[in-house]
Amino acid sequence: MVPTEELRTKLRRLLAESIPAGGTDGDTRFSNADIDDLLTGADNVYLAASEGWTEKAGQLQDGLGPLAETQAGDERHTKVNLTTAVNYCFDMAKVYGAKGKSAAGYGTRLMGLEAPAAKAGDPQ
Repeated sequence: MVPTEELRTKLRRLLAESIPAGGTDGDTRFSNADIDDLLTGADNVYLAASEGWTEKAGQLQDGLGPLAETQAGDERHTKVNLTTAVNYCFDMAKVYGAKGKSAAGYGTRLMGLEAPAAKAGDPQ
């Protein structure tokens, strides 16, 4: 698929990776080149999103790190459990993968019919 600004924006929205106001693509997990690679390698934006969510699952370890909770005085910060976050990413990948396959026409054939094989002596 050929990347366009409209597709880039939609893919960033599907990946929950919008560029913040006044920010750049460096403020997200996916650079513009990464977004273009996802779009170029997919048949539609939903399949690109599925691949992006799968990649995002792999990136989470760096962002979350091993620390689960910190407290300083009355202030407490708790990070999302890595397993929960990764499972969420994989769930999103499945959702967009199914939507992408449906949009591309994969698996929409309900049944196929073929003529029965002719037997010896059958009229043709």
